[in-house]
Amino acid sequence: MPTLFHLPLDPFSRKIRIVLGEKNIQANLSVEPIWERREEFLALNPAGTVPVFQEDDGSIIASSQAIAEYLDETVPGITLFSGTPKDRAEIRRLCAWFDIKFNQEVTEYLVGEKIMKRFLGLGEPSSDAIRAGYANIDTHLCYIGYLAEQRTWLAGDNFSLADVVAAAHISCVDYLDDIPWEDYEEVKQWYARIKSRPSFRPLLEDLVPGTKPPSHYANLDF
Repeated sequence: MPTLFHLPLDPFSRKIRIVLGEKNIQANLSVEPIWERREEFLALNPAGTVPVFQEDDGSIIASSQAIAEYLDETVPGITLFSGTPKDRAEIRRLCAWFDIKFNQEVTEYLVGEKIMKRFLGLGEPSSDAIRAGYANIDTHLCYIGYLAEQRTWLAGDNFSLADVVAAAHISCVDYLDDIPWEDYEEVKQWYARIKSRPSFRPLLEDLVPGTKPPSHYANLDF
């Protein structure tokens, strides 16, 4: 059985866990404390980051986008990159939007400061960074709402990796109760559809030591 090295509240790890669920792939989930810089793990991925996917034959695929596309191409079943070349380009554009822009402007400022700093031993959270995350999230939620209103799913007619990536980041921020859902009804409806997918439900059971999610977090109907 393959192994996924991951962290529970890491959006890139969650992205791959959702993909595994959508593709019905059974894998061992191994929590990797990246702050320990284990030599055995660095031998698998010198970057020292998760997720890392190890096949049965020992081969390694690192980087969440590379893993997601590899699994989509090699495992039969639902495809997360459907449509024309332009359709697939839009999926990749939105994946980059959330994995780069949303991550830098929201996830790192909120999850990074409130959770990861503690585990990495980087000192106290920065109140300035947290305020920046709160200020930035409105733009991103408005954009998700716009896409959800215009399209069936974020990238078009079909559920795709764009929805997976966006929901992975949203779920991490929602664990901290940092999303004012009452102000973003279109986003709330889209996210409720994602939460109800069997592939997503195991994420809602994750618990981070020292931090409890809000009561609505695991409620499929909010």
